[in-house]
Amino acid sequence: MEQPEKMYYGIREVADMLGVTAPTLRFYEKEFPSLQPRKNKSGDRVYTPTDITLLRDILTLTKEKGFTLAGAREELKKREQQRHENARFLGKLRELKSFLEQMRTSLDPPDPSKPAEDDDDE
Repeated sequence: MEQPEKMYYGIREVADMLGVTAPTLRFYEKEFPSLQPRKNKSGDRVYTPTDITLLRDILTLTKEKGFTLAGAREELKKREQQRHENARFLGKLRELKSFLEQMRTSLDPPDPSKPAEDDDDE
């Protein structure tokens, strides 16, 4: 049975999950401005699932694909810009779809099998 995803993970949990050390995670935090885990009331770092996904991406780029830290930063920045651009295009496409649906509705002839609606309330 799969455990539900937690909202926050401690640095030790994340380090074990990713197979790295806690100092490595703190180092990446300094090197990648987009990685900013929150700190709890006692000052300990707590990572969200989004932070963990970003760390996985960083590790994939640096360890598996051979990117330098600067190259990995650029790649992540490029991906984020692409996500924003895609979201913008998606919003525009949704607006266009809505407009076209309204146009289609206004152009459809009335269905003869349906009774006519009276606009006059007498």
